Amino acid sequence: MKIKHHDKISSPEVVREGFEKLGYICSDAIATAMYLACQLQKPILVEGPPGVGKTELAKKTAEYLGAPLIRMQCYEGLDEVKALYEWKYGKQLLYTQVLKDQLGDILRGARGLEESVSRLHQFGDIFYSPEFLEARPLLQTLQVEDGAILLVDEIDKADQEFEAFLLELLSDYQVSIPEIGTIKAKSTPIVLLTSNNTRELGDALKRRCLHLYIPFPEPALEAQIIATQVPQMQRQLREQLIQFVDQLRAMALKKAPAISETIDWARALLLLNVESLDRAWVRDTLNLLLKYQEDIEIVEPELGRLLNPKN
Repeated sequence: MKIKHHDKISSPEVVREGFEKLGYICSDAIATAMYLACQLQKPILVEGPPGVGKTELAKKTAEYLGAPLIRMQCYEGLDEVKALYEWKYGKQLLYTQVLKDQLGDILRGARGLEESVSRLHQFGDIFYSPEFLEARPLLQTLQVEDGAILLVDEIDKADQEFEAFLLELLSDYQVSIPEIGTIKAKSTPIVLLTSNNTRELGDALKRRCLHLYIPFPEPALEAQIIATQVPQMQRQLREQLIQFVDQLRAMALKKAPAISETIDWARALLLLNVESLDRAWVRDTLNLLLKYQEDIEIVEPELGRLLNPKN
């Protein structure tokens, strides 16, 4: 198998700088994990709460490397037909009709039943051949000549049976199709699996992957992210916003605000021409940060304390 893109992932520092130019601020842990995943040719399992940039990491990796991103969204009931391949039944039916029309010519001159069956078997092999195969995300990934980025998004939502089905791909970058045989990757892909920890993943899957946990960022890192994503925001307002969000995450909420929600809030405050956080502005825009009414009801009585933590 060919291996591509190593020149662009030659060290964690190169990865971090390259991603930063694309507007994705990553920690040392993220940059190191991406470097090792490429150099060791191992998939990477990215875990963490929703909204911390797991899916975005795959998107930026594809953009940085100039490689196609193939995304497979997982859900309960996902099986190999939807993930790997299915047969082009319409084309097979058309082929069957053509075969039926030519049946006399095919069998003409055959001596006995054994020779007739042998001739028909030759066409049966064509019936289940790559020409009749409809590639789904996993097989599409293996067919990319110069290497693709495969994102298996929210693997924790899929069944354990599907998780077990993935093991061959994650180990050897190949898949087995009963009617055809083993198909190996034309070029080693970079595979990222994401999980929101809604269920415990199996040990076999974890053994095959490097592990990366992306937590909520430290205030300094989040300030850098906001400065990159919302550069028009003044430093004083940005610091107030980060301090407020950091305190929210320390509260017992059903869903703490993620990076994506912090960015949305920052953009909304700019649109509203807010220069400094106060109780009225926060109360009117709190629904951008908190997605559950019960969380809003917990936070609203605490706004005075949260906006003035030193008092």
